[in-house]
This record gives sequence, C-alpha cells and structure tokens, in this order.
Amino acid sequence: MELATKLIELEKRTSQHRELLLTEEAAKTALVMPFLQALGYDVFNPGEVIPEFTADVGVKKGEKVDYAVCIDGSVAMLIECKPSSVDLDLKHASQLFRYFATTDARIAVLTNGVVYQFYSDIERPNKMDDKPFFVFSMDSIRRSDPVTLERFGRHQFDIDLILAEAGRLKLESQMRIELEREFAQPSDEFVRMMVTRVQPGVRFTAAVKEQLAPVIAASIAGLVRDRVNERLTSALAVANPVPIEAADGATDDMSAPEEGVITTEDEIAGFRIVQAIAARHVDPKRVVIRDSKSYCAILLDDNNRKSLARLHFNSPTTRHVGTFAGKAETRHPMSALTEIYKLEPEIVARIAELEGGAVEG
Repeated sequence: MELATKLIELEKRTSQHRELLLTEEAAKTALVMPFLQALGYDVFNPGEVIPEFTADVGVKKGEKVDYAVCIDGSVAMLIECKPSSVDLDLKHASQLFRYFATTDARIAVLTNGVVYQFYSDIERPNKMDDKPFFVFSMDSIRRSDPVTLERFGRHQFDIDLILAEAGRLKLESQMRIELEREFAQPSDEFVRMMVTRVQPGVRFTAAVKEQLAPVIAASIAGLVRDRVNERLTSALAVANPVPIEAADGATDDMSAPEEGVITTEDEIAGFRIVQAIAARHVDPKRVVIRDSKSYCAILLDDNNRKSLARLHFNSPTTRHVGTFAGKAETRHPMSALTEIYKLEPEIVARIAELEGGAVEG
C-alpha cells in the first residue's frame, strides 16, 4: 500500500477518534506509532524505534524523549509527542532542543498525532532551529505531502537529501511570506520595476505609484486566480470520465461545467474523501464529480440518477454534505472536511442500494 493511501486511512482514524485521544499515551499509540509504521519503520523493533529514549544532558539527568528512530544503528530522528488536544508550541520542544545537540540526530519532530512539525539545524550547525522547515497536518493533507514524507521513510532516508530539501522548503516559506507582502501592498521598488517594463520612459513619481500600485495588486490577484482555476479545471478533467449511457439509452451528460462555476479545492478534497470511502466497495473510477452553481454532486457511474453525495459548500458561513436514501437527501452540517468520514455508513448504504443490495467487501 503506497504512502498516500496509508495517510488517508490515518486521516480517517484521526477524524473518528481524536476526541478520545486526550492523553499523550493515547495519541502515541493510536496515531504516532501508525504514522511511523506508514513510513516503513518497525515500531516493535527497539533497534529501529526506541520508546522513552534517554540520554543524560547536562544537569537534566534521565530526561526522556518519546521516540528515537534509528537507521543502521544511529539515531536519525527524535520525536516528542503531546496529546492530540494540545496546540503545539515551541515550549513543548525543550527536550528536543537539548537532545539535538547530544545525539547523531539531524531531524527532530514535535507532534500531537495530528500535526507534525519537522525541525533541523539549517541556521546553526548542531543547534535545533526555532522554526520547523516542514509542517504536516492530518486535518489538511496536501498533494505534495506524501512525496515530502517519503524522504523520511525507512527505505528512502538520506540525511543529505533531506537537509537539502529542508533548506529549499525553508527558503520557499520565506519567499512566500515576502511575496504575499509584496502582492498585498507593492513596495516602491516593485512598482518602479513594473513601471519601467510596462511603461518605459514614464518618470516614477508618487502620483504614478499611487495610480499603479492598486492596478499591480489587482493584476497579481487575477493572475493567481486564473492559475488556480486552470489547475482545478485540469483536476476535474482527470476526475470526470467520458459520459456513459443512461438506463433509458439517452446520454446522461452533465459533465460540461456551467458557465461561471468554479470548483474549489475544498470541493475536490471532499470528493476525494467520498471516493476513498467508496473505493472499498466499488471501482473508484466509477465515482465522479460534477459541479454546478447550487451544489457539487458526487455520482456513481457519472449518472445523475445515482447520487452518492452532494457538497453544499457555497455558503460563506455554513457547509453541509448531503447523503441519499432513495430520492430523499439528508443534509449534514460540516465544520471540517474530515467529518465527511463520519458519513461512511450512509455512503456505503447508498452504494448497496444502487448496486442492488450487494457491494464488494
């Protein structure tokens, strides 16, 4: 099973049980250990994963770090765990700071089983950085996360490649912060550069800046919006197969998007969750998405008579996911995308209904 699939399973477990995992031990057993297993580590082999790792550090004798992950006999990663109900803060990483300088580890992880913060010593050798170079959250798995996490896996772990990637991620984060500032409120230097390129020969004055700065900001926002829409359109093209024939022989085609409809990343993420639930019982290629101005439909066999769910995400304040029994739709309020996993019984029952009472186990 590939890492991305394992992460989806862990995401589901996290959503279903996080309210029960209020202690550190519960989070470690139910969330952190399976996460390490997904990365290829044998959590029951003390040669690979050492629980309650102890190393005397100065006056702090006998202080422990929750896990030390070893590769070929050397400590490669240190992991400090907190309860899933705790918001992570740098104050929780005191043991990691001390141990980082006294072991061979170049990677330290602070986690509550839901959020994983990865640290290294990019700024100063042998001293753990104050800020993580990579943050992963089970509540919002990004498409790029499995690729990044594979670098920390048992069979691909290469500290030189990881540190090179860490430096790139940290620089990218800093660049994003500066670009966001520049895009929101263009500086004199940026406006001057754009003026010389777009209107060569025009003298840069305060009046010119006042006139063009809002235009530049609006142009950047429009460019970003267009690029996002292009990516969403490409994703939908992959998700939607060729229309099939409806039961009465007519082409049941709603795949062409309505004019003005924009499918958001949250809608695509919601679709992927429903598709993952359905994949245990039917071929996931049969589960497709169709968006409209009023709601985003998730269908079996691209047939509007076979609705599995509807995503009502257009309201700025409330969201609902609709499930079906016969022709009746029941709407369920959603405060987070991961809550869709709680609707698995309704979605599976709907598949059984559409498949004539039999689904693949």
